[in-house]
Amino acid sequence: MSIKVLVADDHEVVRSGIGTLLGGSEVEIVGLAGNVEETVTLTEQVRPHVVLLDVRLGTEDGLSALEQIRSKAPEVSVVMMSTYDNPTYVARAIALGATDYILKDSSRIEVLDAIQRAAQKELPTETSILRRVQATMEKRKDRSDSKDVPLTNRELQVLRHIALGLSNKEIGTSLTISVETVKEHVQNILRKLDSTDRTAAAVWAVKSGLIGP
Repeated sequence: MSIKVLVADDHEVVRSGIGTLLGGSEVEIVGLAGNVEETVTLTEQVRPHVVLLDVRLGTEDGLSALEQIRSKAPEVSVVMMSTYDNPTYVARAIALGATDYILKDSSRIEVLDAIQRAAQKELPTETSILRRVQATMEKRKDRSDSKDVPLTNRELQVLRHIALGLSNKEIGTSLTISVETVKEHVQNILRKLDSTDRTAAAVWAVKSGLIGP
């Protein structure tokens, strides 16, 4: 059985290029989209197995399309694409429910493997960018577990998410807690670290090695 794929990218050359790249495989391109609205609408109409979704759709945020797809068509797997290995984009993609995250310079074999795994609801490869960042997000205690860090396990998790650039809403989605609870944790973190704002707390987290591999 073929794997139905919708390709969403704001560049026509990229959309057609992916179709050519995947030609002769079990993948069937069932739709092409160039913006958020087209992506969400087509996903609802054709119900592909997998959406290949660019992180940036022109001036729009492709991650907003991801969020809508997860809400309106939760059975559809979404593989994010990007030109850059940006931890913030990856972390946001994870929080919003992406299945995988690949770079646009990935080989044909790598792209096909990501699509096949997503269609079969399997985890990405252990070497994937998504798995690496996800491991950082999920860490509870590590080298930061010392007397110098006055934070609880959950506060450390929230701080990692802050340092990766996630909003309170995205942190809540990622950790399955309410936005109000996230706000309480953030306030406690800022107070304990004597930080004036989230940026200062994020800088502390990076300097303390919380965002390392």
